[in-house]
Amino acid sequence: MSLFATLGRAAALALLLVAGPSLADIAPSDAQRHTAQEVANSLLHGHYSDVELDDDWSQQAFEHYLDVLDSQRAYLLRSDIDEFNDLRTQLDEAVLDGELVPAYALYDRYQQRVEARLEWLLARLDAGLDFTFDDDQRMILDRSETPWPNDEAELDAYWTKRLKNSALELSINREEAEAEDAAAVEDDAAPDEEDAASDENVVEEKEKTIEETLRQRYEGQLNRLRQTNAEDVFDLFMTAVTDTIDPHTDYFSPRESEDFDIQMKLSLEGIGALLQSDGEYVKVSSLVAGGPAEKAGALKPADRIIGVGQEGEEIVNVVGMRLDEVVDMIRGPKGSVVRLEIVPGQAMDMTRSKVIEITRDTVKLEDQAAQSEVVEIQRDDGTHRVGMIKVPAFYVDFDAWQAGEEDYRSTTRDVAKEIEKLRDKDIEGIVLDLRNNGGGALQEANSMLGLFIDRGPTVQVRDARGRINLYGDTESGTLYDGPLVVLVNRLSASASEIFAGAIQDYGRGLVVGSNTFGKGTVQTLNELDLGQIKLTRAKFYRISGDSTQNRGVAPDIQFPSLVDPETIGESSLDNALGWDSVRKVQYRQYGDPRRYLETLRERHRQRADDHPNFHYLERHAALAERLREQHTSVSLNREQRRRETQAREDEQLALENERREALGLDPLENWIDSRNQDEEDESQPLERAPLTEAAEILLDFSRLESGIQFADHASRSE
Repeated sequence: MSLFATLGRAAALALLLVAGPSLADIAPSDAQRHTAQEVANSLLHGHYSDVELDDDWSQQAFEHYLDVLDSQRAYLLRSDIDEFNDLRTQLDEAVLDGELVPAYALYDRYQQRVEARLEWLLARLDAGLDFTFDDDQRMILDRSETPWPNDEAELDAYWTKRLKNSALELSINREEAEAEDAAAVEDDAAPDEEDAASDENVVEEKEKTIEETLRQRYEGQLNRLRQTNAEDVFDLFMTAVTDTIDPHTDYFSPRESEDFDIQMKLSLEGIGALLQSDGEYVKVSSLVAGGPAEKAGALKPADRIIGVGQEGEEIVNVVGMRLDEVVDMIRGPKGSVVRLEIVPGQAMDMTRSKVIEITRDTVKLEDQAAQSEVVEIQRDDGTHRVGMIKVPAFYVDFDAWQAGEEDYRSTTRDVAKEIEKLRDKDIEGIVLDLRNNGGGALQEANSMLGLFIDRGPTVQVRDARGRINLYGDTESGTLYDGPLVVLVNRLSASASEIFAGAIQDYGRGLVVGSNTFGKGTVQTLNELDLGQIKLTRAKFYRISGDSTQNRGVAPDIQFPSLVDPETIGESSLDNALGWDSVRKVQYRQYGDPRRYLETLRERHRQRADDHPNFHYLERHAALAERLREQHTSVSLNREQRRRETQAREDEQLALENERREALGLDPLENWIDSRNQDEEDESQPLERAPLTEAAEILLDFSRLESGIQFADHASRSE
């Protein structure tokens, strides 16, 4: 019997309270006060923007600090906000003078409220849950814009609904899992020994009552809350301070700085996913090219992680957990397995969770290397061959380069090798696939442009003083001067946007796909007394003078986006710097592909309407946007919840089966089958559709450049 069981809940909670730091212990140190002043000085004198730490900024910082602490208005009361109202115009002096006590006092109040709420939840569980799930109650999903609660009774009413919703989600999830298990038994899907061992943990999890599962969740949150120290509070407050300036300016605590250095040396293993906080959830922002998660294929951008478990252990619920804690749980030794409970990004209900497994590994340079293939397009006049080069990242082996090795790896060198390979394969043009390429080494984007242009400027960089540095290709000659199309999407960022924008400005080729991410800023790391500050110091501009910041690169021909631009991209981030422009530089255009855009867009439109995969992409994007706009609350009635979830999934399933029918494939029975089919289909038809269409556009473009007119739009993409 555990010590907690022996003592009883009241005594156990008292023991925890004594064991953890008291509120009085959480006070700023002299080093933290000095570091706050260093941060303020960095923002005032080193940031790209003309930062003023005044009363207006203080009000923004105050609101952002509240959002960092309690974005869903779930703990603090209106009276708490009123009590600390003087802070609205005092945070500027607090940071400049290093007087952090008021900010820590606000955190103390927040901690008291959270602690009391968790104890309230545990008391409710001790009394037994008596929810019937048969009334007409609904729960609002996003409370970030609602007024602060007036009293405890108002919060009790909200948390009763939230507790009820958590219990309902667990109940429905278990019913769905049992149904899937029964279906697996009917299919005689006998697990192997390894799966059976893993399943023992799943059985243990399922045998817990809903009350036990929720109790474990809330006790875990309470334990973590009581382990909070002054460094944690300082990290939260400094993050609120820097995020108020722009989303890429950030404070790194000493621990975060150490982790960052380890990551840069690729000596810390994980799954290769960039995560971000999304309310009380952890959301996948993007996947590292060539990383374990991308290779496994089960985790996608916009998926939410609600549980993490180690191999052979139970899954721990991470809803409401801090981002850095979740990251620590996901990391582990190379070759070990981490189990993630996720809710797919396209799911509109948290009852649609599933468990996936990913084997941890390091991201090797060769996994990010450019690779080529030849795609054959069947048209009425025969077979046409188009070269495809996938560029996952802009990389360079800095260690080998600094050591003077002649054959060091880099994006430019690898792409050059792939171009040489394609020369011997009778291709009619090249499509450069920069989808999901989040950027990397700026000099590689610059030097790779030199493979396609003969000298000239490529990008402008303006610093905080307004000084503009012009970068460009200084080597004469090109490696490839044939027809070129660059394929991008919402996850193409930074260096990818510089490359695509330059190709567009030079008229060297066409850019197709969806709008890019829109990150057009440059950051540097500066050492502080405690930790580091990542500071936005400069901004990218295209040679046309336009910034890529916020707006990204707009393709010449638009494809539907597989990710929601309202939740992914620079424009979705709070306090993102705006778009602007500088003076255009002198450069020689290679041609004017845009004079063909009307014809190219018309032929693209005809193919998109006729091709099942591409037609699906367009309709799926429109459906996802409509469902997202409609889904603002959830029913707490079990049958109504099922009906609403089923109705949404039926729409998605009908769309998928329409696509399958057009392709001559068997229809699927339910949305779960559709989701599993996406993961198991190695041909990735929805990923391939934009690539094939980019090849079609290249062939049309090449034909128009040659002066050949179209009699019709007949083509058959394989």
